[in-house]
Amino acid sequence: MSTTRPPGLPLPPSSPSPAAQQSSGRATAPDRATARLRDALLAVAFTADGLLDLLGAAAYAALARGETVPALRATRGDTPLESVVRLFLLQQPVPHARVADVLPVQDCLEAGWLAPAGGDEVAATVDVRPYGGPAGEDWFVVSDLGCAVGGASGIGGHGRQPDADVVLGVGGASTTLAQLTVRTPVAAALDLGTGSGIQALHATRHAGRVTATDTNPRALRCAALTLALSGAPAADLREGSLYAPVGDAGYDLIVSNPPFVISPGARLTYRDGGMGGDDLCRALVQGAGQRLNEGGYAQFLANWEHVEGEDWTDRLRSWLPRGCDAWIVQREVQDVTQYAELWLRDAGDHRADPAAYTARYDAWLDEFERRKAKAVGFGWITLHRTDAAAPSVTVEEWPHPVEQPLGETVRDHFRRQAYLASHDDAALLEAHFRLADEIVQEQIGLPGAEDPEHVVLRQHRGMRRATKVDTVGAGFAGVCDGSLGAGRILDAIAQLVGEDPVLLRDRIPAQIRLLIEQGFLEPAPQPGGDRDPLP
Repeated sequence: MSTTRPPGLPLPPSSPSPAAQQSSGRATAPDRATARLRDALLAVAFTADGLLDLLGAAAYAALARGETVPALRATRGDTPLESVVRLFLLQQPVPHARVADVLPVQDCLEAGWLAPAGGDEVAATVDVRPYGGPAGEDWFVVSDLGCAVGGASGIGGHGRQPDADVVLGVGGASTTLAQLTVRTPVAAALDLGTGSGIQALHATRHAGRVTATDTNPRALRCAALTLALSGAPAADLREGSLYAPVGDAGYDLIVSNPPFVISPGARLTYRDGGMGGDDLCRALVQGAGQRLNEGGYAQFLANWEHVEGEDWTDRLRSWLPRGCDAWIVQREVQDVTQYAELWLRDAGDHRADPAAYTARYDAWLDEFERRKAKAVGFGWITLHRTDAAAPSVTVEEWPHPVEQPLGETVRDHFRRQAYLASHDDAALLEAHFRLADEIVQEQIGLPGAEDPEHVVLRQHRGMRRATKVDTVGAGFAGVCDGSLGAGRILDAIAQLVGEDPVLLRDRIPAQIRLLIEQGFLEPAPQPGGDRDPLP
């Protein structure tokens, strides 16, 4: 059964040309209503911090799991904030009189943010969830009813099945991509499959021009409302699939949290791309190369098939466009049964008729069997347009915890790759290095043993990697403070441990390269120099 929606989304704010704005000298009615609503929400502390203070950590965390009971219990009073939370976040009708002194009710009714709910009550037509920006901004994300809390499963929790064109709020994937994105200032950014507009919203902070696309007109309307209610600049919103709405235009940043789910058919627009297997993600990655300006980044979340008789890393390498360095990280792998169950639960199918659930489960497994897929990988794909003759490509599996945000870590990864490509072993031995911040050394061995069996260097920042080194490598890393060249350090270590310095200079550069590549060592300027040696 489809979700019964109230009479449409609010009208998105109009975006007249600068000349028209100057000539009119006044905002349109939807603009005015949105601005007044934003002011009212901030006045009652309907913000990420205000929600946490009101609900408490446990109830606040429960919302992300689609559980509203703790939040409903915490908002049984009649304070302005409790009323607004019940109205816009918990989908509860609220007496008109309770919010008349808090919100611009008449403006919101006329603009479509609210609708009469029978009797003397009003109800929200969309979900609005406070969202804290990276610099402490108070933003709001607009989505379809039921989707600000728990995604599509939030709808399922109310005994309804989501419509095909339902627009979700912010979920774990959205925040992962937002924190993964390189945030250097750019002239033009593109958000493909914008959904509720959260990636476009982040991009407005550092991009001169933001274009956002989606195949779903409702998503474009939600994105417009998200930007307007957050007080952010408007984006250029275009309807269409993949790169069709933008043609061959060039961008300095392309981001996408696409409908990457590998599913039979195209049942839900926000997750099912409608192409076979992982073809949509492949097309997304391959099409980015020609639309990235030199030096630009393209960053995607993606799923990919693990096919019988094929190495998954080879599959992903075949997707990469010319002229781009790449860093691909597989964060998780699920067998096809786990994967099907995950997305059936996402749509609330596990709460539906058992026979319908069984039929849908069968259809997923039939599709995987036909494609000879035995598992599905989840992860990140980042491209960096360098036009290098021999692109740097890193494909790795890293299921361990990381420290978000990772945007700077991503940017530094490609800078280190460029540095290593331009320095042969002789140049490395002449260079100066420093140990990165928050690196610790762990020695592993039997109690009482004279020497450790293993020496491990471990990061407490970024990717939080750990790497095993020998005693010479550990000693070298510990001495690196930028004051001495690598060769001189190795000569001193050779004398200390009684090794041939020539053999040591020949053996250790491979370890140095690995420590640089993984971020344990950072190139340092020559003493007296003030230039960052990383390109």
